Amino acid sequence: MSTKDYLEKDFYKVLGVPKDAGAAEIKKAYRKLAREYHPDANKGDVKAEERFKEISEAYDVLADEKRRKEYDEARALFGNGGFRAPGGAGAGNFPFDLGDLFGGGAAGQGAGGAGAGGIGDLFGGLFGGGRTGARQQPPRRGQDVESEVTLNFSDAVDGATVPIRLTSSEACRHCNGTGAAAGTMPRTCPTCSGTGQTSRNQGGFAFSEPCRDCKGRGLIVDDPCIVCHGSGRAKSARTMQVRVPAGVQDGQRIRLKGKGAPGERGGPAGDLYVVVHVRPHPVFGRKGDNLTVTAPVTFPEAVLGAEVTVPTLGGAPVTLKLPAGTKNGATLRVRGRGAARKDGTRGDLLVTVEVLVPQDLDAKALEALEAYRVATSTEDPRAKLMEAAKGA
Repeated sequence: MSTKDYLEKDFYKVLGVPKDAGAAEIKKAYRKLAREYHPDANKGDVKAEERFKEISEAYDVLADEKRRKEYDEARALFGNGGFRAPGGAGAGNFPFDLGDLFGGGAAGQGAGGAGAGGIGDLFGGLFGGGRTGARQQPPRRGQDVESEVTLNFSDAVDGATVPIRLTSSEACRHCNGTGAAAGTMPRTCPTCSGTGQTSRNQGGFAFSEPCRDCKGRGLIVDDPCIVCHGSGRAKSARTMQVRVPAGVQDGQRIRLKGKGAPGERGGPAGDLYVVVHVRPHPVFGRKGDNLTVTAPVTFPEAVLGAEVTVPTLGGAPVTLKLPAGTKNGATLRVRGRGAARKDGTRGDLLVTVEVLVPQDLDAKALEALEAYRVATSTEDPRAKLMEAAKGA
């Protein structure tokens, strides 16, 4: 809306409310008039349609506390003779063309001073008016970017710095983000006055949505850049070194603040999200911060006890004391040989015992095993199982 519209239209009169009307009274008056003049209730009535537009326009201003204040201040300034025309006429009477007053002709240049563009520029910051109707575009945060990285098992445990190639959108370098061809500039969208948003009335409610003409950008490009085709954005590929923290797990999503796409008009950059995939290890597994490994032992070692040596990830092997009578599947713990934690400590290495059953025995071993069977023939390892089954 232009400054001229603000000064010429009496929005209070349009809604039929006094100038000191409260928000509830304004809303009530608007709803009543909107129902009466709504196009759905007045099919083909052009006058009713125009009246509905006036009502909606008035409500959009008076229902917004900030815009209502600006509207009241501007009308009070002119109505009180803040500016006077030649001959002493009050500005409230507007004895000359408002188009000239707001920069439409020579009078506009005289009133605003050389290069000022008329009084429209003076109030342009208030209403988005002036010669172009432009409003200063707010900074816009850059887009978030997502990427993936695949690590070796040991790198995931200890942490690593890896290169990641990113493809994101940034300001077009050919047009410096304007979207316009060399030697030209975009103009403010006349539909949304550069806000990138338009209001749509539906029944007694008003909705804001991205402007369809400028796609929410607030600018119209008549002669688009040959690289970005008027969008002001272009695809950019870059490679950056990313530090993946120690202890990261498969499928984890890491956020790197400010490492995404650059912002617009001084806005902050977006964030980079890296999804981590970890290759499996042929020996070690993982449970949270703990590493796991399976250690095969012989039957005599499990029965009689022994000292067994097991590997660690990236370090020297460790020797464990296997207690006599260790059962198959028992777990032994090696402190501090697991994955790194955020606090600088490490998880544990969990060693699962697997008792091996020999496949090929020589005559001496078979004779010894037969003697063992005879010596233990009075014991029935399944006796407790049978009793439990009978009692169930």
